Amino acid sequence: MSEAAPRRPYRSDLRARQARRTRRAVVDAAIGLFVAHGYADTTLDAVADAAGVSRRTVVNAVGGKSALLSLAWDVSLVGDDEPVPMAERPAVLAILASTDPTESVRLWAEMTVDVVARAAPIGRALEAAADVDADAAALLAKADAERLEGARAFARHLASIGGLASGVTVERAADAFWALDDGASYRRLVLERGWSTAAYGHWLEGQARASADATTSP
Repeated sequence: MSEAAPRRPYRSDLRARQARRTRRAVVDAAIGLFVAHGYADTTLDAVADAAGVSRRTVVNAVGGKSALLSLAWDVSLVGDDEPVPMAERPAVLAILASTDPTESVRLWAEMTVDVVARAAPIGRALEAAADVDADAAALLAKADAERLEGARAFARHLASIGGLASGVTVERAADAFWALDDGASYRRLVLERGWSTAAYGHWLEGQARASADATTSP
């Protein structure tokens, strides 16, 4: 009796790639629907229809609606579904590698504009969902906490290279950076008031620089 032929690795790789493409199609469809109709009015069936798959495929690929919102948020933040944390992304590493405060703030502003331009629309949907859905509220709280930790890391970096004025503490600077990168100002100035992305980036860089230079109030 002959031995069974071993499975060909490429078949497994092909299935994995197909599964990943399906998941990304589902996530992209969900992002569009969450932004257009809101979280509450978006159903898994609607996501399935928009992605061209079955409802069962949506559940198998991603999970329930709250898991879909979480994944949609993550993809919007970084622009892809690669399993690479934000802290290890090239833009963040470039900031941390810089030893010039002016350059560091400029790189931070560029990265922030890039992120909020993608994430601001679904961020508004997430904020609205958090008012009525416990899972969405938990996701928003987690996102805010992660942003604050990122702002602290940036403030600590600036402090380490002499980028904070003597009266500015790391925590005060972090609070300012955290407030600036939440996407609200992008929505107000770019999406509602019609500023160009370049003008917004210039304004954001100026605000961040002022926050690092300003003397802390008593």
